[in-house]
Amino acid sequence: MSDSLSATGAPYCGIAPLPATLADRWNLDPVLLAVMALGAALYLACSRSPRERAAFLAALLVLFAAFISPLCALTSALFSVRAAHHLLLVAVAAPLLALAAPAFGRGLGMTAALVLSTAVYWVWHVPAVYEAALASTTLYWVLQVALIGSAAAFWTQAFRPDAPLADLVIGLLAAMTQMGLLGALLTFAPSPLYTPHFGATGPWGLTALEDQQLAGLLMWVVSIPVYIGAILLLAGRRLGSLLKEQSA
Repeated sequence: MSDSLSATGAPYCGIAPLPATLADRWNLDPVLLAVMALGAALYLACSRSPRERAAFLAALLVLFAAFISPLCALTSALFSVRAAHHLLLVAVAAPLLALAAPAFGRGLGMTAALVLSTAVYWVWHVPAVYEAALASTTLYWVLQVALIGSAAAFWTQAFRPDAPLADLVIGLLAAMTQMGLLGALLTFAPSPLYTPHFGATGPWGLTALEDQQLAGLLMWVVSIPVYIGAILLLAGRRLGSLLKEQSA
């Protein structure tokens, strides 16, 4: 979809679908499909380990679900689905991409990567910026790429085997906290903030405020098991490696 379409008020993923039409709303944007195919071909043509290739293909599948399946169209109707979409990108696609390209953003350091990813995530959810992104395909993709890229850089730091365990734990807890804080602000806001969804939530059985509250709860609640689980998994692996070294 082009900016000429967006100029009419339609977001990149199209106008908000009705429940009866959602199944037909696949995004077959030829530019997006070509970019994804070219990116996959270039990556797989490089000499990569089987683990990195598997992580990349898994990330590609997540991106396919996020931007090509009807989920993309549903983000135009429900802000709560947009929140789930963003969680899918930063908490699933981004760590997979970090595993696929472990050198990406490594020079940033955990603190810089955390600040950058947090800033991008919060800017995305500023109501005026959000509305502008849905009105411009160019801005939409700038923000989406920034969201995925900054999150991937953050997860690269979390996966670094040479990073101090304390830095890893603090960084992941901070990421969970900032997402939960934004979720709490949206959950307890007294009125809906995102005008593009004002007339689109009714067919899905929600008011705009209820939709926003659901989005906040998703950010708030879902982020806890994701980041706590990552801490436990990574810390467990790190401690396991230390025990093996000591017993060798």
